[in-house]
Amino acid sequence: MERKLGRKKAHREHTIRNLATSLILYETIDTTEPKAKETKSFVEKIIARSKNADLASRRELIGTLFDKNAVKKLIEELHPRYANRASGFIKSYHLKERMGDNAKMMRLELVDKKTFVEDKKSSKKQEIERVEDGKNK
Repeated sequence: MERKLGRKKAHREHTIRNLATSLILYETIDTTEPKAKETKSFVEKIIARSKNADLASRRELIGTLFDKNAVKKLIEELHPRYANRASGFIKSYHLKERMGDNAKMMRLELVDKKTFVEDKKSSKKQEIERVEDGKNK
């Protein structure tokens, strides 16, 4: 059974599609618990559907998601990343309640998401090499 989320049908569908697009593009989102649960099941189905990576599934995804970059990322990045995984593409975490209205919050995150943490030792080595080369004058 689909949650109503206090919206009419068209608004509810657009909200879920918008959250799904953001989750695919940014690989993590924070939202309220009912929206997160709906979005999680919706995106699980989308990722499973994108595993075909043929023209028909690409066109179906373009009709579902709001951004063509999200479809491109699904086909080119997420498809190879989840090739050996049948389901369970998204992790969900409970967060603290929202400050203004005390709504229960959740974080949705793609499994095996990219992390952009740079090793401190390698960055120091690169800076020393730049100084030695005379580029950083």
